[in-house]
Amino acid sequence: MQSMTTSDTRDVKATLEEIRRLAEVGCQIVRVAVVNEEAARAIKAIKADSPLPIVADIHFNHRLALIALESGVDKIRINPGNIGSEERVKAVVKACRERQVPIRIGVNAGSVEKHLLEKYGHPCAEALVESAMRHVEILEALDYTNIVISLKASNVPMMIESYRLMAEKRPYPLHLGVTEAGTIFAGSIKSAVGIGAVLAMGIGDTMRVSLAGDPTEEIKVAKEILKSLGLRTQDPEVIACPTCGRCQIDLIGLANRVEGAVQKLGKPLKVAVMGCAVNGPGEAREADIGVAGGDGVGLIFRKGEIVRKVKETELFEELMKEIETMA
Repeated sequence: MQSMTTSDTRDVKATLEEIRRLAEVGCQIVRVAVVNEEAARAIKAIKADSPLPIVADIHFNHRLALIALESGVDKIRINPGNIGSEERVKAVVKACRERQVPIRIGVNAGSVEKHLLEKYGHPCAEALVESAMRHVEILEALDYTNIVISLKASNVPMMIESYRLMAEKRPYPLHLGVTEAGTIFAGSIKSAVGIGAVLAMGIGDTMRVSLAGDPTEEIKVAKEILKSLGLRTQDPEVIACPTCGRCQIDLIGLANRVEGAVQKLGKPLKVAVMGCAVNGPGEAREADIGVAGGDGVGLIFRKGEIVRKVKETELFEELMKEIETMA
């Protein structure tokens, strides 16, 4: 699960603070923008205190890639076909080979080469794959295969098809994402559909949920995508009913409180928050523990079996006691 800092990379303190916040919510790789030489050199100080591997995001300037590599970066994101002469590409590959640093090739539907737009008439999955393959073949010609590829689009069907086609071309790791997905609300949905569909095909190695918001939200959404597909099982999962006219407790408020509290446990518990005793225990029979609401009360149950009844005002605290005991 990857994210990207929003701070100025030259501001080492601010960048490290952001990286630590991301690490706390479960981020595993972080990318930083390298816009000039000062930012490339700042990576050395960032690396010294970063709890996460650092990816340098570089465009066009091979010198920035070389400086970032000297600074100890763990991966570089640069397209070899866009950095000039063959000698420049060779210099970057040589430095990466010496340090065993992977190169991430990243193509984007918003910046497809002019000749490909003319060939296909518009951005499409085939154009993205052809663009990526041009960069891949440059590295392969230099016998460099420590490669990661991303093919991002804001159009979800295009993104899905691009990764499907790319997976058929080469066995390299694929970095998944729906680019420019939008706000936390809309972007989360688009990312869940796009990334989830690709992961469900067995494709994908790293991922970034791109949201216009606090980067920590990207990791929260990424976790839920992985959990929903059974690809991340070390975290708690909260299931809750959508409520109906039978519900006589503040189920939505309770579900939100429980979800926030259990994330700190770091245990793979399945917790059910159900609105009534009619179907609650039965519907949540596969849950480890949960509650089913009644008239001002709630039934606490384990594996579908009722344990005890408590007042609604005490429901959250009593449920959490049971959860913590089980954890």
